[in-house]
Amino acid sequence: MNLELEQQRVLVVGAAGTIGKAVTQAFLQEGCSVILLDKDPLKSEDFPHAPERLHTIQGDVRRAEDMNQAVAYGKHHLGGLDHAIYTVGAGSGKYGFPFWNLSPSDWPSVLEINLMGAVHLAHAFAPEAIQQAGRTLCLMSSVAGQIGSQTDPPYSAAKAALINFMQCIAKDFAPHGARANAIAPGMVVSELNRSVWASSQSGLNPEEQTTYAQWGDDKVKRVSPMGQWQRPEDCASMATYLASHHARHMTGQVLNIDGGQVMHA
Repeated sequence: MNLELEQQRVLVVGAAGTIGKAVTQAFLQEGCSVILLDKDPLKSEDFPHAPERLHTIQGDVRRAEDMNQAVAYGKHHLGGLDHAIYTVGAGSGKYGFPFWNLSPSDWPSVLEINLMGAVHLAHAFAPEAIQQAGRTLCLMSSVAGQIGSQTDPPYSAAKAALINFMQCIAKDFAPHGARANAIAPGMVVSELNRSVWASSQSGLNPEEQTTYAQWGDDKVKRVSPMGQWQRPEDCASMATYLASHHARHMTGQVLNIDGGQVMHA
């Protein structure tokens, strides 16, 4: 399928992460110019495909001015932005089950990164989005935001709020022909997923602890009907599709890439 995204301009926030890198590669392969933003310095050699269409900048999603500057960079260097993708995800680093294993002080940073960072991006991008039909915003949520996952309650709550906010955005964008959607990955091998495993092992006796591979395989078989890990590239393929004209009637939706972990009627 030809997505016809050539020469379109994309901002990927959280580009140093596992899914962020895959999303970046996917848009580059579609012929897009891509601005990468992350809090850590990014190296163009990490993205060998079409470096001439790659721009890297540093920014902190917790700072609204950094998101404003990223969009301004797109306007100055590329003449504007067609799509913005928020791929940031961060947990508390602690384990729920029950939620009072955590304290209220564990919540603010998780909400700031997962939710408020997306709010900052949405506010920065909205003036661009509503200028021309076909522009899109995609937020990376999680299956945890739909099932009340006890593993990390602050993370689950933040991703649930992200979905609700995305639907508000979609309604406001619609009269202008712009769209907003969310992608909800299931079990993806990533630093975030590894941190969940690490926190789950912290309260166990040595004889009860398992390797990351064993923990992950057991969990994915337990929670997913298809019993398979999802790949970052699976999420990236959905992100490019949602940006394309083939998805022109899709807005306000959550696309689960989870092997059936979450099912809706």
